[in-house]
Amino acid sequence: MRYASILLIASAAFGQSGGIKNPHTSPADVAAGAQIFRSHCAECHGLKGEGGRGPNLTTGGFHHGGAVGDLFANVTDGIKGTAMPGTFFSADQVWQVIAYVRTLSESSSADHPAGDTAHGAKLLREKGCINCHLMRGEGGFRGPDLSVIGSQRSVDHLRQAILDPNAKVLREHWIAKITLEDGTSYSGFLLGEDTHAVQILDFSTGLKSLSKHDFRKFDIDKNSAMPSFKGRLSEPEINDLVAYLWSLKRQGRTE
Repeated sequence: MRYASILLIASAAFGQSGGIKNPHTSPADVAAGAQIFRSHCAECHGLKGEGGRGPNLTTGGFHHGGAVGDLFANVTDGIKGTAMPGTFFSADQVWQVIAYVRTLSESSSADHPAGDTAHGAKLLREKGCINCHLMRGEGGFRGPDLSVIGSQRSVDHLRQAILDPNAKVLREHWIAKITLEDGTSYSGFLLGEDTHAVQILDFSTGLKSLSKHDFRKFDIDKNSAMPSFKGRLSEPEINDLVAYLWSLKRQGRTE
């Protein structure tokens, strides 16, 4: 943690008992925090905190600590080993963002969604999901890792992903389709691109860095590789699958 963060937390807690407290929790602060969140945090955490590239924030539980001091440090300094960056916000703005994030769980139920978790786990295999999705060390890599998907996505988001996969496709799941001058073809997730080369995770041969000088054709498919299961699963089956996916959560402290 940066020394400045320690000083800022200490100043917020000065003269208060019972641990660190957020000094900016008024309705005006929450509104200001919501505005900052929508412009700087929603790209990863979802417009309503429902999760996406970053964790679902509506559950009220935080893997890297849910106490206000932890949240302040995580927002200010980022979280090492994750995609969470530090910010340039003032201390007051960070507290406002935290005040808003705290409200996200107030209108969200943490109860287990209706559905048979055990049957959902069975469906995941029967319907071939495990062939494309990695789940705790087992499966494929043509789709997102589902190992802790319950900590990353809301129930509504999980249901939408099953019924309408194209509703929201993150950039890391865009598919690059490349044909070289010698006729060799590659297809896989687009990892990076610069003036001279493209990096992809080819579905057949793994990680590749390909020179654009050798390209005959280069297309990017922004649609999801996952088919819609609308009409292919009954409503009870969808509920069971969502319940199982929601149960796949990170293990660790929340407070």
